[in-house]
Amino acid sequence: MNLRYSAAWVGLTAAAMVAATACGSESAKSAAESAGKAADTAVSKADTIMAALSRATDRTEELGSAEVRTTTDLGTGEPIAMDGTYSWGDGYALDVEMDTEAVQMQDLTDSPTVRTLFVDGAYYYDIDPQPDGPLEGKEWIKIDGSAVFGESGAAAFSGGGGASPADSMKGLKYASDVEDLGAETVNGKPTTHYRAVLDEKDLGKFKEAFSGADSMLDSTGGDSITMDIWVGEKDLPVRLEQEFGAMKVTMDFDKFGATEEIVAPPAHEVGDLTEEVKNSGATAG
Repeated sequence: MNLRYSAAWVGLTAAAMVAATACGSESAKSAAESAGKAADTAVSKADTIMAALSRATDRTEELGSAEVRTTTDLGTGEPIAMDGTYSWGDGYALDVEMDTEAVQMQDLTDSPTVRTLFVDGAYYYDIDPQPDGPLEGKEWIKIDGSAVFGESGAAAFSGGGGASPADSMKGLKYASDVEDLGAETVNGKPTTHYRAVLDEKDLGKFKEAFSGADSMLDSTGGDSITMDIWVGEKDLPVRLEQEFGAMKVTMDFDKFGATEEIVAPPAHEVGDLTEEVKNSGATAG
């Protein structure tokens, strides 16, 4: 395995996951307080919108998991699809299938898709057993989140804080600009389309975790996030779309709750490349 080459897929999959789960994370206390003051003077229509978004956020958080189809365009023109289960009820986790070619993992598996887990703050990639090197005979690669995001970035994904579709939706409550775009049909379901723009002061935890010259926000040229959400029956999101800079993420929710528990692979099947990735410089940016 060419580890220097592998740094590309580490960065791609990490960026795809961050974008799909963390943008618009719940802001810090000061942002919440300022939003509360703004709400006191908001017009009736804005109050109605914020109430609808709050209900959708609370319902999503309450259900704790969902089957989701996600597409992440990192600005390269070749979107990365992540289809599978997202869980946030007891710590953040995911179990998805990703296109092998899109994430540049052809050297590691002959399968057209790569099963990718995120459990207890670490990535696991399902690969073909390798003939030699640090992954000899192993069926999974493990990479700790700190190797990709740094300690502060990884902390944003620990304990379920700031790392789920529900957390993304919490950011809607702190948006400076929200609007109701009316009724639309999405995936065959009747919905109401809402749009919110979060500028730099609204980004809160997400901005703090991924700031700096080499951050994902900086690399995409974005200093604000436009979030579109289509809310359907039972106050649940049907689609969530997030765009910042050159990056765009679309999440389609097919089923909420009642998903299987996501667990790490057996230790004897796993090869840990955390230190190698740290040394290679692969990042979400």
